[in-house]
Amino acid sequence: MSAEKDRKLGRLKRHIRLRQRVRGTSQRPRLCVTKTLNHMYAQVIDDELGHTLVAACSREAGIADENGRTGNVQAAGKVGEAIGRRAVEKGISEVVFDRSGWPYHGRVKAVAEAAREAGLKF
Repeated sequence: MSAEKDRKLGRLKRHIRLRQRVRGTSQRPRLCVTKTLNHMYAQVIDDELGHTLVAACSREAGIADENGRTGNVQAAGKVGEAIGRRAVEKGISEVVFDRSGWPYHGRVKAVAEAAREAGLKF
């Protein structure tokens, strides 16, 4: 098995293990963060109903940094700020954080901290 497949498999195992403990409810939905090489995605999900309540991604207008890049920490911070602002507007103040198996570092950390600054409580 190649090193790339080992990394992907390890992240998927961490994600499954994390999802066994982290579950979003109507009172406290789940903030799920997903990343690709070029973009960041964040959703606030009610797992009881299976609905996405609020979403934000780096593909939206105005999220890219001053150089037009969307896969860096600055763009991730803007995604976190947008998801936090939209969630507070919808009346959501508390969430559980789902990092999708990614380490709490870099872009994932930037989304979480910006969402906290926008008013969400983890």
